[in-house]
Amino acid sequence: MASILLQTLGWTVFLGALILWPAGTLHYPGAWAFMALFLFGGGAILFWLGRYSPGLLRERMRSPIQREQKGWDKVFLTVLMAGFLLWLPLMGWEARRSGFHALPAAVEVLGGVLMALYMAGVWWTFRANAFAAPVVKIQQGQTVIDTGPYAIVRHPMYASALLFFLGLPLLLGAPWGLLVSLLLTLGIAWRAVREEEVLRAKLPGYEAYAQRVRFRLVPGLW
Repeated sequence: MASILLQTLGWTVFLGALILWPAGTLHYPGAWAFMALFLFGGGAILFWLGRYSPGLLRERMRSPIQREQKGWDKVFLTVLMAGFLLWLPLMGWEARRSGFHALPAAVEVLGGVLMALYMAGVWWTFRANAFAAPVVKIQQGQTVIDTGPYAIVRHPMYASALLFFLGLPLLLGAPWGLLVSLLLTLGIAWRAVREEEVLRAKLPGYEAYAQRVRFRLVPGLW
């Protein structure tokens, strides 16, 4: 468990550097707030998984590119990760250009709240679904989950990601970053549709579940 927490610390430093380096300063509260949320929120989730769902923790720590994964999903995740790693420095650069005053402080705080809600949504999803793998595949013994957040939307992990996509540019004071957020949202929506093709075809009971829970990501909308 200690090694996993050290990995989280390492990722926190790396992602923070991607923002702070183009920002050109360490005096960037939004970046430090993101790092704190990532370190302590992510660390808390990993600690919980290690104690209550070690099998899911092992699955989540595997490579995002796996042999049993669908080919289209390998391409999608590769593009998604590359886009994310470019998104962070672009937002740091944008904040620097605006003098770190592009958004009111209250809006940046709202971004932090959305990020915290994202973390809570991820934990709630993990608590409900021990098969929440990071890749599209059917696992041995996997069953349909229709409790917790899955009683509200069919893809609560993706729904939580929407909060992340919206919250991070606000927290970092980088409103133009929301354009990338839109692209990421469209990508996640596409993946949800493709993933459901696999689930409907290979996971018994999923078709009936999809008829009971009508919305994929946003209750009342889609």
